[in-house]
Amino acid sequence: MIRWLIVVFLILVLINGVTPWLQKLGFGRLPGDLRFRIFGKEFFIPLTTTIILSMVAAAIARFL
Repeated sequence: MIRWLIVVFLILVLINGVTPWLQKLGFGRLPGDLRFRIFGKEFFIPLTTTIILSMVAAAIARFL
């Protein structure tokens, strides 16, 4: 159990570090990524980006 928590934490740290690089490639601005402002706060829901990155991760996992 603790091993999975460490793996998830490391993946989240990796994604956080790679996010600016992915935004330069256009991820986060794809059609289907929702960005809206309510009560002065901006919310971002990256639906399309999440689906694409999940498919890439599944393809990598399938070959490993």
